Amino acid sequence: MKPANKKAASKRSARQPDFDFSGVLIAWQKRHGRHALPWQQTRDAYRIWLSEIMLQQTQVTTVIPYYARFLAYFPDVAALASAPAEAVMAQWSGLGYYSRARNLHRCAQIVVEKYGGHFPVDPALLEALPGIGRSTAAAISVFSSGTRAAILDGNVIRVLSRVFGIEEYAGAAKVKNRLWQLAESLLPEQNLESYTQGLMDLGATICVRGTPSCDLCPFSSCCYAFLQDKVRELPVRKPSKTLPERHVCLLVAIHKNRVLLEKRPASGIWGGLFSLPELPGSESDIHPAMLNKVLGPFGHVDSLQWLGGFIHTFTHFRLHIVPILMTLSKTTRKMPDERYVWYDMAGLDNAPLPAPVRKLLEGVKLIV
Repeated sequence: MKPANKKAASKRSARQPDFDFSGVLIAWQKRHGRHALPWQQTRDAYRIWLSEIMLQQTQVTTVIPYYARFLAYFPDVAALASAPAEAVMAQWSGLGYYSRARNLHRCAQIVVEKYGGHFPVDPALLEALPGIGRSTAAAISVFSSGTRAAILDGNVIRVLSRVFGIEEYAGAAKVKNRLWQLAESLLPEQNLESYTQGLMDLGATICVRGTPSCDLCPFSSCCYAFLQDKVRELPVRKPSKTLPERHVCLLVAIHKNRVLLEKRPASGIWGGLFSLPELPGSESDIHPAMLNKVLGPFGHVDSLQWLGGFIHTFTHFRLHIVPILMTLSKTTRKMPDERYVWYDMAGLDNAPLPAPVRKLLEGVKLIV
């Protein structure tokens, strides 16, 4: 019995495609994919691992200069493992998601201590290392050793959801398991590197989140989302959730072209970085007596100026930041706590600062 209409037939064929997915993708990648990225022409697991960690939740164009600079400071896993944490954080500063840098440092130390400076080939062993998930472990193993392993990052989920018509939220455990099974079933016997790179390239350059270039996609004739006019609906988005709002005042204390910085705890936001002393609350919650209590151990506050506030959005909340610029005189000779340091304003480019704090201090330089 023939289907009632062409659309119904397309839907069924799209869900159970009769085409060589891996073969089409490999051919497309060899002709149209990316081949000149700085971490591509190598089998060095260290460089591949570094690129994969940096590329987590970060665009290629942003990563490239950080990647080159990081390798200049830490050319191999032994150099990274032996480096001070502050030096690692300084080279990561501005790239965001700072837990990646802390895990990167610890992972390098484990690879040196446990594996003699050589990354294991087995994806399961790689996955056991800090900061390496299942998909990242597979990518490292594929590109460094040609291992037959499936990846399933955000780009791949988008491609598979559209091409194969996955109309459920991929974050649900049962859906994620089905996607992993699908990803593994599609693996070719040969050309693993081209296939894996093709998935990454297609998701990053053609099958993008906002406005995909379906006319350039090798699967446009058999893509479920394209045939059913559901490209904007797939993959199914996570149910929206209002982000909590938090308020903080950052204290920009200046003395003789030096700024007071505080090293943050290893865990939490901006963990392990240097930031500015802070007081919780908005501008209306802060009183001069509170500022004097916080800064009294460091010196005498001569002047005070409220600067323009701004908002920084994290994954799980929005942070409203109001900076307070103060000049201090008669600073104490001894710091009350080893967390604090007076940092030369001229040397802030090398300081391990979170991006919004760095931007704030660059503006402060122009007015002090």
